[in-house]
Amino acid sequence: MMVEVRSDPVRHGVRQLRVGGQWVETDSEGYLLSLADWSEDFARAQADAEDLVLNDEHWAVIRFLRQHFQSHGVQAQVRVMIKHFSGLWGAQRASNHHLHDLFPRGGPQKQGNRIAGLLRTKGEH
Repeated sequence: MMVEVRSDPVRHGVRQLRVGGQWVETDSEGYLLSLADWSEDFARAQADAEDLVLNDEHWAVIRFLRQHFQSHGVQAQVRVMIKHFSGLWGAQRASNHHLHDLFPRGGPQKQGNRIAGLLRTKGEH
């Protein structure tokens, strides 16, 4: 898929990603400026922009991240993800290492949250 990304000429640090014929605004790293702009099409476009091909495991993590944020108002910690996915996938596939292999650009807390349309985690620059 051809991904279209452009910088906002007026607002420094704002970029726009074409999603389904419309431009969606993100910060310079790809985090949504408005959480309401998230869609599965956004997730696919952002993943494409990051050279990541989403599979069923990615989608399971993305949906878990979104559900956890909706239920708790904060991003899931990696240990929470490991506990959750250990019950589904087994300990080896739910390991910190495997989760980082799925999301190689910052792991599930950075790249996963970006693609899931969530905010930066505390401490990110």
